[in-house]
Amino acid sequence: MSSPDETIQLDIAIVGGGSAGMTLATKLDGVSATIFEPKTATERDCSWALWAQAPQLKELAPAIRGSWNQWRLIDHAGEIIHHSHDYYYASLSSAKYLQHCETLLKSPEMMVRAPVENLLGEGGGGRFSANGQSYNAKTIYDSRPPKSEPQTLCQHFIGWEIKLTSPIENPHIATLMDFRVDQSRGLHFIYVLPYSDRHLLIESTMISNQLEDKDWYRSAIKRWLSEHGLEVESQLSEEYGVIPMAKVQPQNPDVNNIGAAGGAVRLSSGYAFSTIQAQMTMLAASIAAGTRTPTKPFSKILIFLDNVFNRALNDQTDHGVSLFMATAKALNAEQFSRFMLGRAGLVEWVRVILAMPKWPFIKSALQQLLAHD
Repeated sequence: MSSPDETIQLDIAIVGGGSAGMTLATKLDGVSATIFEPKTATERDCSWALWAQAPQLKELAPAIRGSWNQWRLIDHAGEIIHHSHDYYYASLSSAKYLQHCETLLKSPEMMVRAPVENLLGEGGGGRFSANGQSYNAKTIYDSRPPKSEPQTLCQHFIGWEIKLTSPIENPHIATLMDFRVDQSRGLHFIYVLPYSDRHLLIESTMISNQLEDKDWYRSAIKRWLSEHGLEVESQLSEEYGVIPMAKVQPQNPDVNNIGAAGGAVRLSSGYAFSTIQAQMTMLAASIAAGTRTPTKPFSKILIFLDNVFNRALNDQTDHGVSLFMATAKALNAEQFSRFMLGRAGLVEWVRVILAMPKWPFIKSALQQLLAHD
């Protein structure tokens, strides 16, 4: 047992036991690592989503809540339905995923239930304290949520998990975006994942620079349910989230940042889980080979194109619905899945760009070129 006056020496310290931190810990081999996370998996439970192929679905089976090989986007002009033979849109329980990761740890002592404080980074490692104990680590990977500037573009939402008194139509189709809602405050849509015909996850989601009062999102959910003749039997949970859609700042730039803090959130969509999985797999292999610096999760050209898309979205709010509907219409299910995963090829990007409203996209591209960010 170490005393508080003694500094414990670590090889690798992983700060934050979320998706990135726990995934990395389970993939490391031949090195010693310690994870610092104050909350239990249950305390930080929320819904994660991704597009996955059959092998990944099987790997994630302990955490899967539902999966759909059909999904749709809807506006007042109609709906676009994708039916994929290769990809599934999947919903995960973060608690079940993190608990599963904990079972894969080589030792329970790898986990310290305490927040990291007074972190001083140097050369990729550094010193810090946790629960009154001092530590010094050769390498630190920090996955704590990053900081973003106020009034920047973000995706913000409230979601309810509910049971219904009567069945919903087409429970085999996930509704990714239903734009037939109030668009007066920014790009707004309803997101619906039917876990069964009477069990849903439903979210009111905004993409804008301004967060709304929580009751505003709740009212939008109630209105959508009422308009569809659906009555809530019971509300099982509520989730609130804010996902930056612009460049973020890690809590400590002097250490190795991973996950959202390492730029793993897709700027144009807010999706991150698949990117984090790929980033941590590559990092673990790199560590095994003797290199401990994380790779960038996205190419410079993809970040540029995402920033162009977001500029068009932010500057031309009246084009927001048409931007997303045009993207879905231009691509088939497999192409759309790859596009959302950040794995689109030249053909997919050409299709999307040609489908965009031309002047807003050109104007945003020129502005992004001049912005140098």
